[in-house]
Amino acid sequence: MLYAGPLILGFILGFIIGSRIKIYPESKLNFTLGSYLVIFIAALVTAYLIGPFPYYTDGPFASGFLATIIGLLVGKITLGRDVKEKKEIKE
Repeated sequence: MLYAGPLILGFILGFIIGSRIKIYPESKLNFTLGSYLVIFIAALVTAYLIGPFPYYTDGPFASGFLATIIGLLVGKITLGRDVKEKKEIKE
């Protein structure tokens, strides 16, 4: 049986957190498509090792955890906030 509660709440939580992630230009941190793929694969392995919630029979994965990671990535890609460099005004 598939329970929608952990999926919906996990996705909403991940989406909110993902939309608040800021990348500062000074850090020189670049997230490419490959880095998002590595994060997703690591999350898939973690979700498998955590296992489903007790009495859930929707699969061998922690579905709420996967929904949170997917929401985090979607939130970062769609609404992620970028900090623009401050330019000094010379007079």
